[in-house]
Amino acid sequence: MVTYPPCFLLGWGLLLFLFKLGSRRQLDFQLRDPESRVLENLNQLSDCQQESLPVNKTLSHFLGHVGSGPIAGLRTQCVQRLIRNKVLEGSRLLGHLVFAVDGTGLLCFKERHCPHCLVHRNGASVYYLHPVLEAKLVDLRGLAVSIGSEFIENPMEIPFKARPDLATLTEYETVKQDCELKAFARLAPQLKAAFPQLRLCASGDSLYACGTALTICEQNDWSFVLTFKPGRTPSLWKDFEGLLKLSPNNRLKCALADGTRQLFRWVNDLDYEDDQDRRHKLNALLCQETSGQEKHTFARITDLPLRQNTVCDVAARGGRVRSKIENQGFNIQKNSGLNLEHAYSNEPDVLKAFYYLLQMAHLFLQMFEMGSLLQPLAKEYDSSPIELFGSLKNLNQRLLECFRYFTLGEEALTSPPCQIRLIDSS
Repeated sequence: MVTYPPCFLLGWGLLLFLFKLGSRRQLDFQLRDPESRVLENLNQLSDCQQESLPVNKTLSHFLGHVGSGPIAGLRTQCVQRLIRNKVLEGSRLLGHLVFAVDGTGLLCFKERHCPHCLVHRNGASVYYLHPVLEAKLVDLRGLAVSIGSEFIENPMEIPFKARPDLATLTEYETVKQDCELKAFARLAPQLKAAFPQLRLCASGDSLYACGTALTICEQNDWSFVLTFKPGRTPSLWKDFEGLLKLSPNNRLKCALADGTRQLFRWVNDLDYEDDQDRRHKLNALLCQETSGQEKHTFARITDLPLRQNTVCDVAARGGRVRSKIENQGFNIQKNSGLNLEHAYSNEPDVLKAFYYLLQMAHLFLQMFEMGSLLQPLAKEYDSSPIELFGSLKNLNQRLLECFRYFTLGEEALTSPPCQIRLIDSS
C-alpha cells in the first residue's frame, strides 16, 4: 500500500486537464513512464517526497473520499486570490465584474445513469441528461473564469428504474423537472456567500429577463445586463417602444474599428410588474448595427445608468461579452482537449469533483495563455501565443513535453515571487 498526500493527488488530477489528456486512462500511458521527469517535477510542485506515481483509479478513489464540495471550494479560493491581487481589474464595467450565466450539456446517456437524470424524449428515443449551470467572469479579452456551478438535476422523489418503461416516463412528466432558473435560484446564495462584498453584474440571455431572475439580482445587490426580446416580456417591450418616441435626445452614433456603424437608443426608468406582482425599475437599450449590407438589432435591459458616456460600455462589456461563456468557455472546454463531455467517473459526486478540477485547470491555462509571461515571449516573434504554437492544444502538448523531459530548475521555485498580469492582446 502507498499513502499519497492530498496535495500530491490534487496536483496529479490537475495534470490530467492541464495537459489535456482527455481521459483518466491517459494518466497511466502519458505520465507514468519511469524514465520521465514527471515524478520529480510533481514532487517539487507539491513539496512532497513520493517514490512512485499513482494509477488513475487512485485519483478517482481519492476524490470519492474527499467529495466534490472541497474541490469546489478550492476553485473559489483561486478566483478570490485573483480578485484580491487585482488581476481582473481591467474586466470591470462601471466598477462591476461581469459574470455570464448560462447552462450547457455535460453528460448524455441512453440509459438512466442515476436518480437525478433529466429525461428528454424525442419521438421513440429517450435520453438521460446531466446539464450544468455555470457562472463565469467574462470580459472582452476572451476571459471566461468559472466562479460558480450548479448542476441541473431532478429531485430524489422521482422514481428510479435502471431501464424505465412508458409508465416511468409518464411519472417523470407529472413532476416538474429541474431547469436553469431553478438552478440559478440555488446558485445565487452560493455566489453571494463566496463573494459577499464583490460588485457583480449578471449577463444573461432572454431566459433571465423575467421577474424571477430580476428579483434574485436585486436581493443580492447585483447589477444586470440581460437580453431583451418582445416575446419574453411583451408588455415591457410595448412600453419601451412607446417611450423611445418620446426620448429623441437619447441617441448616440459611433463606429467600431472594423467599420461597423452603431446607433444606440435608450430609455431610463421603465416600470415593470412581473407575474408575481413584484415591481422592478429598469433601463432599456437598443443597438442597431450596420456592416456593409447587413443590419442587426440588439436590445438589453439593465439597472445600470444609460447615458451618452455609458451606453457603449454597457452594450459591449455587459451585453456582447455574454457570448464569451459559450465561445471561450463551453466550446473551448468541449473541443480543445479538456473533454468536458467525457464521463470521468460513474459516481455522481466524483463526476462533479472532476468537473471542478477541469474548471480550475481551465483558469490556470487562461492565465498562462493571456498572462504577462507568455504574451511578451510571443511578441518577440511578432505573434500571439496561439499563432506561435498553432493551436491551444499544441500549446498544452508543449507543456506536457516539458514536464516529461525537463526537470524544473531551482529558480522556478526559489526565485522572488512575481505577479502575473493579464494582457489585452485584442
